[in-house]
Amino acid sequence: MIKTVLFDLDGTLLPMDQDVFVKAYFKRLAEKLAPYGYDPKKLIDGIWAGTAAMIKNDGSRTNEEVFWDCFSKMMGERVLQDKELFDEYYRVEFQEAANSCGYTADAASTVEMLKKEGYRLALATNPIFPSAATESRIRWAGLDPEIFELYTTYENTGYCKPNPDYYRDILQKMDCGPDECLMVGNDVEEDMIARTIGMKVFLLKDCLINRKNEDISGFPQGGFSDLCQYLKEEKCK
Repeated sequence: MIKTVLFDLDGTLLPMDQDVFVKAYFKRLAEKLAPYGYDPKKLIDGIWAGTAAMIKNDGSRTNEEVFWDCFSKMMGERVLQDKELFDEYYRVEFQEAANSCGYTADAASTVEMLKKEGYRLALATNPIFPSAATESRIRWAGLDPEIFELYTTYENTGYCKPNPDYYRDILQKMDCGPDECLMVGNDVEEDMIARTIGMKVFLLKDCLINRKNEDISGFPQGGFSDLCQYLKEEKCK
């Protein structure tokens, strides 16, 4: 029986075109840091390099440690002294990036309904952002971060999607088995891979990402109403 539901965030609970969102995110960050002498291109290249390093992380360090180690090697040690500027960006200017995201009331109402029904909830968003940014994006989706028993950020996680160990780490943190979990996401490569460790999966198609054009016919799929129906049917088995 499914007792725990894991939700992806970007493109799942928070509708968005990722390319549009990333463009807005980088534009505002570059504008924030340019007066302090940071070249926009080098800054963005450094962030991409740090992100790539996090994607390859093996769990021996947090993603935060891996990112800043890589980022500072590209940008110079000065960037570590300016870390507060980045923290301030996520508290202030980053909030404007909400304008590049959509909103669906069905997402928030579905999560709230499942909480009331007694499901344990986790936010399984790729942990490449600090907690301040993740909590903001949760709120943009119309939810309180505290509704989730766990939400993954770069501070509390040492893996990234699509590494199956990312999902194993969540299971360990929540002390639950894969057979009692359902992973809900819109990214075929990053979210549906949870099935390889024994989780059930549901592919939310509203903002579908299928980079490799995989056959998705074998996945339970649809919108939020279809997800609710799927959970009802699973409960009756």
